[in-house]
Amino acid sequence: MIIERRFQGPDGSGNGGYAAGLLAGRVASDTVTVTLRRPPPLDTGLTVTVEDERGHSVRLWDGEHLVAEALAGAIVVPPVAPVPFETALGAAEKFRAAEDHPFPRCFVCGPDREPGDGLRLEPGPVGDGTVAAPWVPDGAPERELVWAALDCPGGWSFGVVGRPAVLGTMTAQVTELPQAGERCVVMGLARSREDRKMHAATALYGADGRLLGRSEQIWIEIDAARFGR
Repeated sequence: MIIERRFQGPDGSGNGGYAAGLLAGRVASDTVTVTLRRPPPLDTGLTVTVEDERGHSVRLWDGEHLVAEALAGAIVVPPVAPVPFETALGAAEKFRAAEDHPFPRCFVCGPDREPGDGLRLEPGPVGDGTVAAPWVPDGAPERELVWAALDCPGGWSFGVVGRPAVLGTMTAQVTELPQAGERCVVMGLARSREDRKMHAATALYGADGRLLGRSEQIWIEIDAARFGR
């Protein structure tokens, strides 16, 4: 498995949601929990090993180093409720007004990415601990792109400007892929915080309000100097 450089998150490593979605595609389950053990390397041949006969557990390796583990999972909490697309557009304006993006070249939410190159999601606040981002896919997205879209809004629900955080664990379920050009909304909700560990939830809705996917996440606040910020 190779994570192409285009799909970076923090500089020099893969976007957590995209990498998790790629690995989740190797698990025989519609709901998968992926735990990232180290930053996923870019443009590197990685090895996937199947850990059980049913295909419910796989691991991702960079040589002898464990990068990630994926297991059949479950989501038990209700999905984050949606807001109208127009409300998400207004939230995006608030996102653009914020300064000091921790990872400006992130494939999902980086403002330095060119349109059509990154997803350029802009998760802005719509309530206490809740963010929303409009998303209109350029083409028919693959499943790992939905995982990517479900990633960053969870971190932004905690207001990560000046306090960078990276994805540690993500449990996601994708029930349907959005259509090309469909006006979608991605929601993020800050659920709880324990010191440097933050629990979030995200959900993706289609133009008619149907639930396309959702996730539960654990984010880890990091030292900004680690990524040269």
